[in-house]
Amino acid sequence: MNIFVNNKPVEVPDDSTVAVMLSALQLAAGNGTALAVNSDVIARADWENRILQQNDKIIIIKATQGG
Repeated sequence: MNIFVNNKPVEVPDDSTVAVMLSALQLAAGNGTALAVNSDVIARADWENRILQQNDKIIIIKATQGG
């Protein structure tokens, strides 16, 4: 199935969850990572259960230190 991650097309297996997608893309989901699906922020506790749909648009934001 096709989804978009930070505006880039990505192919993931059907019925993938947010957690499966992150693992498949080898993206570490440490502290400071926020994720939205179709502009809805998804709580980290729901990443294992949120099933992605064809053409979902995922935005991943990682906080950084600095000043």
